Amino acid sequence: MGKKICLLEDDQGIKEIIELILTEENYEVFGFSNVKEFMAFDDKGSQDLYLLDVKLPDGNGIDVCEMLKKDPETKNIPIMMMSAHAALSEMKKKCGAEDFISKPFDIFDLLQRVGGFVGQHN
Repeated sequence: MGKKICLLEDDQGIKEIIELILTEENYEVFGFSNVKEFMAFDDKGSQDLYLLDVKLPDGNGIDVCEMLKKDPETKNIPIMMMSAHAALSEMKKKCGAEDFISKPFDIFDLLQRVGGFVGQHN
């Protein structure tokens, strides 16, 4: 497999589509439906990109983003926030995410953005 992407998305349909699309593009995708599952994942530091939904059943992606940006192991890994209810400027102010994609999103736009970030961190 290729670069590693961590996906936190509670909508099962959206999660499955993103996983399928990214896997077909040779990314290794680790998908989680809630914050609890994500926090139990012990390989956070080896990811190349995080895709985080904002509204989750047991928390929100903004808090997860803030936690990742404060952790020395994950602070340099790019984060792309996803939401139908927020804007990029809000995400940058609140948690320092590098990018934001609005739902519903264009699949080709998502792939282009992911490709632009993957492999940028050291």
